[in-house]
Amino acid sequence: MINMPQWWGVITVVYLSVYVAATQHRRAALFPSASRIRRGTYALIDPVFQHSVEDANLLFEILLSGMQIAKEEEAVLIPDQELASLRGVDKLEVVCEDVLPKRLSDIRRLASELSRRRQALSWRDFERTVLTLVYTTQTLANITNQHQRDAWTDTLVQLFRALQKDLAPP
Repeated sequence: MINMPQWWGVITVVYLSVYVAATQHRRAALFPSASRIRRGTYALIDPVFQHSVEDANLLFEILLSGMQIAKEEEAVLIPDQELASLRGVDKLEVVCEDVLPKRLSDIRRLASELSRRRQALSWRDFERTVLTLVYTTQTLANITNQHQRDAWTDTLVQLFRALQKDLAPP
């Protein structure tokens, strides 16, 4: 027979195991491809571009220069060669090419997950959501079919609202 302290220890271990699995699942749920980078470099697993205010300013400058996030399997286009050649931009390219969802169904899933979230986004998820918003906006600008345009517009609005909710004070 198990005495009371051993019983609580077993319950505690089971609870902690479930909790760790659930938190890891929740973290990976928004951008599942972040842990499956195809380039094979360990340093690029779960990549993130911004690590400082300078990186955030650089991202803003890159976006203002007219960066285009291409569809799947295509390279990111940064028109300013000087910005494109800066150290660290390769991680931004990996995030845009390999991590961001590119299909409408995947972006809608992300928007749905974001609308149900109760806690604030991590800085990684916030960065990826902003870049997904940029990609959605760029894609929407090139769609002529009204039905597709409406679907992408609805998704764009959902992403914007999720970011706005995340930025709102508690």
